[in-house]
Amino acid sequence: QLQLVESGGGLVQPGGSLRLSCATSGFTLANFQIGWFRQAPGKEREGVSCISRGGTSTNYADSVKGRFTISRDNAKNTVYLQMNSLAPEDTAVYYCAVGPSSLLLRPCVSSEYRYWGQGTQVTVSS
Repeated sequence: QLQLVESGGGLVQPGGSLRLSCATSGFTLANFQIGWFRQAPGKEREGVSCISRGGTSTNYADSVKGRFTISRDNAKNTVYLQMNSLAPEDTAVYYCAVGPSSLLLRPCVSSEYRYWGQGTQVTVSS
């Protein structure tokens, strides 16, 4: 059974850092692109960052470029999102999701992603 479990969220002060993890099981991680998405209250889900199957290609939302870094360890079946210089506007539930199996990195949009984790809450507040 395919599973994605996010962890690492929490309450952090502005300017702080968090590292989210997405532990996967039930499928071969190396065969799929993986994305991180977030949804703030009253807002639509947005793509934060996505990574290609081998990890050589990535894309980021403009709002997080230079602050967030996505990575993956296919041997450990885990994808990470390192978040630095966090701001209140980063507050949201963060989800990881399984995307296309294509070798070329597809757009980081919800419609390209099929299976989702339950999410982890990130709150940035003083």
